[in-house]
Amino acid sequence: MNGRTDQPLRLGVNIDHVATLRNARGGSDPDPARAARLAQQAGADGITLHLREDRRHILDADLSAVIDAVTLPINLEMAATQEMQRIALSHRPHAVCLVPERREERTTEGGLEVAGDDNRLREYITPLRDAGARVSLFIAPDEAQVEAAARVGAQVVELHVGAYAEHCAAGDDAARNAELRRLFAAAALADALGLEVHAGHGLNFDNVGPIAAIPEVVELNIGHFLIGEAVFIGLDAAIREMRRKMLLARM
Repeated sequence: MNGRTDQPLRLGVNIDHVATLRNARGGSDPDPARAARLAQQAGADGITLHLREDRRHILDADLSAVIDAVTLPINLEMAATQEMQRIALSHRPHAVCLVPERREERTTEGGLEVAGDDNRLREYITPLRDAGARVSLFIAPDEAQVEAAARVGAQVVELHVGAYAEHCAAGDDAARNAELRRLFAAAALADALGLEVHAGHGLNFDNVGPIAAIPEVVELNIGHFLIGEAVFIGLDAAIREMRRKMLLARM
């Protein structure tokens, strides 16, 4: 494989925080399945949702409803637990992205520790792949983690760009550029090892450009910002503007 900036760049829209809004009050509104349909109409390439162990936003019924609502590929983010494996094998989403998960965190903090957990993750991944799911690991842009992801049988890595996003927000150009170099190097290594490269976490209109320009990255997964921006300009407009900025950066 060799990364090229003329590769198509897909946008996966994470609808978790539509469910967060619904759960803040209870009831059925706003509906995550409706958000998934709107995202599809706006040109999203896939729908991402994270079924957490504590069910703080997406619920089991939402997963079924979203699968029924759209024809787009579904990317199920989940912890590497037996419960989640059973759910994934039952629902058979297009892709499964294994993420670290701690109950006290607000959002997914840091990447999955793949290195040192090779045997367990290899055994965990095998039945998911056998069922037809593309298995992705959400990891830090670290050489050891990328190499471990290839060893355990993942087909995809999603690079955690949260540190980059934080440095952008803080206006720390030196730290931002250093993190960008790490991301470019990790993406190149992953591509050389035969892994498809995705990226996500903390991306917005202002910081997406340099990540979209990484040649080996073929998919960005963006959620919180798009759902927040939808409050002001609507989900359709938010998705279309994000796609525009991604395309400009790629060109």
